[in-house]
Formats: sequence, structure tokens, C-alpha cells
Amino acid sequence: MRSPKPTLTEQELEIMKVVWQLETATVRQVYETMLAHRRIAYTTVMTMMNILEQKGYLKKRQDDRAYVYRPSQPQKLVIRSMVREFVNRVFNGSAEPLLVHLVEGQHLDAKDLEEIRKTIRKDAKS
Repeated sequence: MRSPKPTLTEQELEIMKVVWQLETATVRQVYETMLAHRRIAYTTVMTMMNILEQKGYLKKRQDDRAYVYRPSQPQKLVIRSMVREFVNRVFNGSAEPLLVHLVEGQHLDAKDLEEIRKTIRKDAKS
């Protein structure tokens, strides 16, 4: 069995969200997208994207004078893995305390709760 990939840092996740959105991207494209929201150095984005490639989250290919990066896994799969790791680490593998915390902390509105109910009903029928 392959060892799990290291969890993404906040900045790595931010970069991955941009790459998932663009589907393929150069460092320049990611940099410019992030720059619209906050100040960041081009070299920081370049370094972080190289780290993400080393961690196995991005793949790159040479295209003319720049590398073009693409995600190695779909966003949904990576986020599912991150949530599973969080639940294991914080709640000893049980998702129930997380849901209770979200409901009691009023982080879920009526629409969110109805979506959860629909998902539970759908999964119960499967």
C-alpha cells in the first residue's frame, strides 16, 4: 500500500485551488491569480509549486519556455483525504463529534442540514 501524501499546508492548498480551477497552469498564471487577492512573490509561488510536484500533488511538462502544471488528483479526492486525516487526528476517527460541533456551533444553516439529510438518505438506499 502506498504511503499517504503529506497534508497540504494552507498556502499549498491555496495554490492547488487555483490549479484545480484553471485545470492546467504555469507558475505565472498561478502567481497572477493569487496576486489579485493578496501580495505574494513570484519566487514563492514557483517554490511552492515545485514542492507540490515533489509531494505528488502536481505533475509538470515542458511547454515552450515554461513548465505547465496540472493536478495529479481531483480536488474532491484530495479534500476527502484531508478531511479524513483531520477527523482521525482530532476526533479519533469518528465524524460524529465533528458534525455535532458544526451543528452546535451554528456553522450549519437549515439548507446545509437538509443537504446532509438528503445525502444520508441517498447513501442509506445504496
